[in-house]
Amino acid sequence: MARLKEFYQQTVSPDLMKKFSYKNVMQIPKLEKIIVSVAAGEAKDNSKVIDGVVADLSAITGQKPVVCTAKKSVANFKLREGMKIGAKVTLRGDRMYEFLDRFFNVALPRVRDFRGINANSFDGRGNYNMGIKEQLIFPEIEYDKVDKVRGMDICFVTTAKTDEEARELLERMGAPFAK
Repeated sequence: MARLKEFYQQTVSPDLMKKFSYKNVMQIPKLEKIIVSVAAGEAKDNSKVIDGVVADLSAITGQKPVVCTAKKSVANFKLREGMKIGAKVTLRGDRMYEFLDRFFNVALPRVRDFRGINANSFDGRGNYNMGIKEQLIFPEIEYDKVDKVRGMDICFVTTAKTDEEARELLERMGAPFAK
């Protein structure tokens, strides 16, 4: 876990400083946080679904998730305000670097027909978003104990000002972008 953080400080930072010719060390982009979220729409019918989502997220990230509730009532979806509909985890510091290392080096290579992650998923402000179709790619999840295969969204929030800077940062930290 500290290995990736040290690698960033010793190798990635000076490389980015040279490439983008920053004048100050504080201009170098950093990974600020990683947000892992799971939306479970079927939780409105069955409250036990949220327990499974929370258990999966806590096993994957090593941190207790926050349960998200509906902000508005929507009659067409049979959804009332305050119903539990998902969970999310915000990772920072050492846990963030540990998750990043496991995600890029262990989980993503386990994806079937994996050819790299999409390089066009930046938001214009230096943040990268991606979705995963199943939680089974993480080695912490036991296949026999999974009640339903669920996907999740992962958001990498950086201090980069542009998408080019953020892409370079993530690439040097080990992100397997598709060629």
